[in-house]
Amino acid sequence: MTAAITHTPFDGTSKPFAIGLKQAEPRDWIELDRHLEAYLAEKDRLYSELPDKVFVAEPETRAAQQEVLDLLVAHLTERFPGTYHLEGGRCAIAGTDRSIDVAAPGDNPLIAASKLVQEDLILMRQGADGWRLAAGSLCFPSSWRLTEKFGKAIHDIHGPVPGFGPGTRMAELIARMFDKLAVLVERFNWSVQANGELYHPLSDRQRLARSAETDSTFPGADVAGHAFIRVERQTLRKLPASGDILFTIRIHLDPLAVLARHPDRATLAASFVEQLTGLDRDQLDYKGLAADRDRLVAFLNGMARAG
Repeated sequence: MTAAITHTPFDGTSKPFAIGLKQAEPRDWIELDRHLEAYLAEKDRLYSELPDKVFVAEPETRAAQQEVLDLLVAHLTERFPGTYHLEGGRCAIAGTDRSIDVAAPGDNPLIAASKLVQEDLILMRQGADGWRLAAGSLCFPSSWRLTEKFGKAIHDIHGPVPGFGPGTRMAELIARMFDKLAVLVERFNWSVQANGELYHPLSDRQRLARSAETDSTFPGADVAGHAFIRVERQTLRKLPASGDILFTIRIHLDPLAVLARHPDRATLAASFVEQLTGLDRDQLDYKGLAADRDRLVAFLNGMARAG
């Protein structure tokens, strides 16, 4: 989606299958780039064609959803005044014909909020079983399904992730971190997929089936010609009024070949190889790379040697 890779968590700064949270600057909460219209158009399409698959909400979350919308509008109009401005209860987006009703957003204000930004928005609420997914707009899932995770506690949501399921040390650390969250934090994650689709859902059953496959997911012999690097920038912030936690997910999607144009391509390629070769079989299965890691490593090693 971009001409140059924005984030490179595969450079060793964000270890796979680690929590890796870092404090973020409040002004950098939301990311904006020249692909805003394309992302919002894809959200419109998904809301039109698959509304029940990209949005869920418990009825009692409306006030928290409104809190998200209010915080987001305030942030966007201050941080990006050249792009967002209020006009009679609507938030207009410059460079597009979009104007979102933020004064009367209806029963689910989180939908209005999601139509302003490239990020997906997930509301986590504390309950008897810990923090659960109580509402969410997820148009760009990275190999999971919103409807499968709706209402589940975070340790169950992470059940398929190696080392993060119920009863694990990582699950306990995440629960503790959620309980004590006081500032805006961010983390990064990466994966490799065989197409440039932002909407990339996968059920837990499909994930299990994929992990048993030994055939390449990339058509043809040229893995670099089909592989896309998918980077997630995730943020977490405690909502001051409701006490819920807002989880944002921003997807950056780039053809693997774009890496060759990066000024630090040799170093990045070598670091990427180190990340890939450090994954065990369960982690490779989870990322869907068991059949293709060696081909990706060979391509990246070639890039590293070429300098």
